[in-house]
Amino acid sequence: MNAPLRRVGVVVLVLFALLFVNLNWVQAYKADEYRNSDYNGRVQIAEYERERGVIEAGRTALASSKPTDGELKYIREYPAGEAYAHVVGYNPVNLAATGIEKSEDEFLAGTSDALVADRISDLWTGEKTPGGSVLLSLSKRAQETAFKEMSNNRVGVDKGAAVALDPRTGAVQALVSMPSFDPNPLADHDTDAAEAAYDKLESDPGKPLINRALSETYPPGSTFKVIDAAAALESGYTQQTQIPAGSVYRAPTSGTDIRNAAASICPESQVSLKEALTESCNTGFAKLAVALGADKIKEEARKFGFGQTDLTCGRLNGEGLPVAPSETGDIKNPDGGDDPAALAQSGIGQNNVRMTPMQGALIAAAVANDGKQMRPYLVQKLLGPDRTTSHYTATPKELNGAVVSGQVARDLQEMMVSVVENGTGRNAQINNVVVGGKTGTAQSSADREDHGWFIGFAIKDGKPVSAVAVFLQEAGSGGSAEAARIGGQIMRAVVTDAGGS
Repeated sequence: MNAPLRRVGVVVLVLFALLFVNLNWVQAYKADEYRNSDYNGRVQIAEYERERGVIEAGRTALASSKPTDGELKYIREYPAGEAYAHVVGYNPVNLAATGIEKSEDEFLAGTSDALVADRISDLWTGEKTPGGSVLLSLSKRAQETAFKEMSNNRVGVDKGAAVALDPRTGAVQALVSMPSFDPNPLADHDTDAAEAAYDKLESDPGKPLINRALSETYPPGSTFKVIDAAAALESGYTQQTQIPAGSVYRAPTSGTDIRNAAASICPESQVSLKEALTESCNTGFAKLAVALGADKIKEEARKFGFGQTDLTCGRLNGEGLPVAPSETGDIKNPDGGDDPAALAQSGIGQNNVRMTPMQGALIAAAVANDGKQMRPYLVQKLLGPDRTTSHYTATPKELNGAVVSGQVARDLQEMMVSVVENGTGRNAQINNVVVGGKTGTAQSSADREDHGWFIGFAIKDGKPVSAVAVFLQEAGSGGSAEAARIGGQIMRAVVTDAGGS
């Protein structure tokens, strides 16, 4: 055999060897990926042969499956539409699923290991039993109140979020992001139509597919003063401790003055810690943050949950909708020392401080629950296809342990109640219910309106029943007052749902 033929033979052998390796790679390592791919038509047909389980809240179906005459035997429907879209999500034919539809996909589809007995029974009956059902913790009244009030807010804002939690358990009572969207077109079996609906939403400048309650962070403004107050109380301050205030403060090394929202707010040289929170005294809390130091402020924020990167909201075992970490920023000089200017701004929730609405609700919930912060969850129960067999029931768990002592929490409660009764949070008041809270106005950028915030809690008959955070993006003047009003309406809905007045 001459040299050219040998070279050709070697090349052919190498190509056959590579082909053999590739086939084994596909069969041994890639088979599951291809088998379960969203783009595998055979998998899609098999998936739609079994009725997908129901997602519900308050005995009302939020996602269900309806029989069709097509090749795909069931189509997903979302009767509640936009009001629950960011919680429930959607389960399309070709696109990626979102929300609870994604996090509980295997259980809803009936392919979960927990439902193996039901699949075995299929072998005997020849029928495809439905997937399991997911029961959510949401209060139907609170969720729909949150959606209605946010959508029809009195300052004309079209972006924002609201979260309500049960402080004692962490159960999510309401979770709304706006603008919202109708998930039904995204589940259309006409994949071209579904993709067109998705592309329209994706290109919408309002970004309706973003879950602003969980996945976006914003400067919290004066709501962060609750963290400052907690740090002060844990450092030996009392509600009546006098702190420096005044009409203007310029931190060392800073060329920017910090002023109060109005000349009538804490113009005196000193005010009590309680009065500073009630009035939302910027100069007082800026000076307090500098006095306490960056390490103390950052550590207090960390205890409340800032910087936590593994938080999800679904089941309590970690599966669920991911929550973006809230951050304080570095607030240090390059040499490691405190940066007083950055620290003063951070103390009033500006500079690099960023918070999710979920984190705001967690702060209020921990204060209301005597300092114990509970892990948030959306999934209350998982029921088998027979609707009687329970495969999971939420058992409340602490998130970060005792965030502050019981005494500090009670002091914070009194101070936040004063905010609602005598200060900036009056719009959140509820008859016959103790309500505490903190408003916040946060600068976004020089050419945009300020954000409006409210975090707060409701205590009925001595027991905390709800904690909320309401965020109105670029709401401008009156934004925080409107956020407080909406927060009060959501908590009133929870109280009513629980049988209160």
